[in-house]
Amino acid sequence: MPRFSHGPVEIDYLDEGEGAPTVLVHGFASTKEINWVFPGWITTLRRDGRRAIALDNRGHGQSSKLYRPEDYTIAAMASDVHALLDHLGIARTDVIGYSMGARISAFLAAHEPALVRSAVLAGVGLSLVGGRDLRETIAAALEAPSLDAVADPTGRTFRAFADQTRSDLRALAACIRGSSERMSRADAAAITVPVLVAAGTADDVAGPVRPLAELIPGAQVLEIPGRDHMRSVGDRVFKEGTLAFLAARP
Repeated sequence: MPRFSHGPVEIDYLDEGEGAPTVLVHGFASTKEINWVFPGWITTLRRDGRRAIALDNRGHGQSSKLYRPEDYTIAAMASDVHALLDHLGIARTDVIGYSMGARISAFLAAHEPALVRSAVLAGVGLSLVGGRDLRETIAAALEAPSLDAVADPTGRTFRAFADQTRSDLRALAACIRGSSERMSRADAAAITVPVLVAAGTADDVAGPVRPLAELIPGAQVLEIPGRDHMRSVGDRVFKEGTLAFLAARP
């Protein structure tokens, strides 16, 4: 996979297909392959005549691992996406983000509207601007000696996923502590680009999607029937709804 340097951070990425660019930003403890390649998103976008670009966020996959929470602010990770677009000479793009990737995408939509043609905020709902703060629960699970030592159900889910993806647990613990700040309601209300908010109807991590969509002017809603946080990514309803949204946006 190609790589580029953004200051001291090395970012691994893929760039496939031709046509309108679409940048894919994965979720916490995932990678570009697990979030986007294996569930068929790259193939889906290429078949739709789009250029699919996906990166490993800092601390994940083949990108640089950092160990201070302050290195993982949403603004810092959004700056990696912006730097990737600069590296590729792309002035404007559609963005699809999942979970933590949706937070990064929402930041770009709010603060870099000239860069974002449209944004799909998936695996996130009202948790973007409020709700439970799970950072220490998840960090403690990542720092536990083993999965068997984790009792909290949410913590166990994320630790099991991190073990499955063979992630750097110390880097992820720093990431969850640094990246969990909420977007302000004022920033959400100031987003002017077309937005689709998507989450599974059984997703108890994302929070309700309709209240978030009501905060963002003109935002559309896509509910993915029966899917939880981990199983929404590859769902056909999610893919078809996203393609329809991209086809209809100005």
